[in-house]
Amino acid sequence: MKSAAPIKLENVTKRFGKDVIAVDNISLDVEAGSLLTLLGPSGCGKTTILRMIAGLERATEGKIFIDNNDVTKLPANLRDVTMVFQSYALFPHMNVFENVAYGLQVAKHPKDTIHGEVMEALDMVGLKGLENRATNALSGGQQQRVALARALVMHPQVLLFDEPLSNLDAKLRKYVREEIRELQQRLGITTVYVTHDQEEALAISDVIVVVNLGKIEQIGSPFELYTQPANKFVADFIGSASFLKAQYDGQNINLAGYEVPFEQEIAKGEVIAMIRPESVIITESGLAAKVKSVAYLGSMTDFIFETAVGEVIANITGEGFMKYKKGDDVFLSFKTAGIHLLEK
Repeated sequence: MKSAAPIKLENVTKRFGKDVIAVDNISLDVEAGSLLTLLGPSGCGKTTILRMIAGLERATEGKIFIDNNDVTKLPANLRDVTMVFQSYALFPHMNVFENVAYGLQVAKHPKDTIHGEVMEALDMVGLKGLENRATNALSGGQQQRVALARALVMHPQVLLFDEPLSNLDAKLRKYVREEIRELQQRLGITTVYVTHDQEEALAISDVIVVVNLGKIEQIGSPFELYTQPANKFVADFIGSASFLKAQYDGQNINLAGYEVPFEQEIAKGEVIAMIRPESVIITESGLAAKVKSVAYLGSMTDFIFETAVGEVIANITGEGFMKYKKGDDVFLSFKTAGIHLLEK
């Protein structure tokens, strides 16, 4: 495997026609050997960014660098990049070995080395012994690994993933994402990963870039984005949260008369208190609330509470909380680790 390459986007814009701006003047640095995830809702521009890095779309404005080389106008086949697609894009008339070998054959690698390279790639993804299997006889997870082996066999400097797990069921999706992350870390290959699944992004990423309407909302580690979102869009997209009307005096958050000691660099006055559901506690005193709904999920109970400052969603562990039912009056308090203030 070649040395990992950094990626840099400088003021990149992509227009389709005169009126559609898919990507709006973004700048981005991907560190060599890291896994960066582009996360956002459908149609936000994240796949267009990925396709511009791959050379499958041409940037309207701005520059793209791979390994400090300007590749903005370079066609896809001349970039040292491979891509794993959402649909896997396997050739149904070829077996596993032939699918993985295809890129090497097109690149005119010597025939006597292709076999060894393909078997090494299949071994990497745990498919050794299935090289003669028809691709339509494989499970969804195995097909995804064939697509990954086909990308890795080219020994690229950069590996790109476009929603690679969206066709798998929830349990298999979790298993395959762990495999991808382990393999990426072991090989140290620079990887850009596109998804709309925030749990997937939190689980595998070194860095997450939240994209909305063609612009970057925030860049940070999974922990930073979850605990310190830049705005309500990021807070709402990265996990679940309640957004409560509050007053802040620099030392306390006031929620309808209930005060929570808290310090954060933000202007005093009217704010929005973002509260993560796992930080909510049912107590003897605090913020007055009424149970709106209860859902028992085994390992936890999901609640929605009505309060004077807005709805509060909560994930509370422990069997004792099943005694509460719709319409009950309770009091709530909050763990400060799950609170972040946003400008109104």
